[in-house]
Amino acid sequence: MRIGHGFDSHEFKPGVPLRIGGVAIAHDKGLAGHSDGDVLLHALTDALLGAVAAGDIGAYFPPGDPKWKNADSAIFVEEAMRAVERAGYHVGNADITLIVAAPKIGPHREQIQARVAELLKVKTGQVSIKAKTPEGLNLDNTAQAHALVLLYKQL
Repeated sequence: MRIGHGFDSHEFKPGVPLRIGGVAIAHDKGLAGHSDGDVLLHALTDALLGAVAAGDIGAYFPPGDPKWKNADSAIFVEEAMRAVERAGYHVGNADITLIVAAPKIGPHREQIQARVAELLKVKTGQVSIKAKTPEGLNLDNTAQAHALVLLYKQL
């Protein structure tokens, strides 16, 4: 078995569409980033790559490369899953925590969970999506995500 951890953080910016966990969410600001700024999928990508000692998201998708400008972050997870599969592993489960003041994630949780499960090729019951607020931390204009994955080899 292997365990991987990933973290990402982006600042909110007006005029940018908001995507979290591969899901478009109506909000007055989106997450600034070279790609679509999806902190949840970026953290998940790093967790998957880290679990198989395959580097990090920046090594695969350099933020200065114009090829990845406004890219759908699902592409990053799909590439990380190819690295996991090449190493002979499968996803056992993913546990993801999103830290954001707004928008509320609860109304979108099931859709995010379903999209992440689809990308990981697992059942929705193998994906946990939790949301916390950064109360009193002066982080209301940022979104952060932590992702943990457990991988196993099929015997």
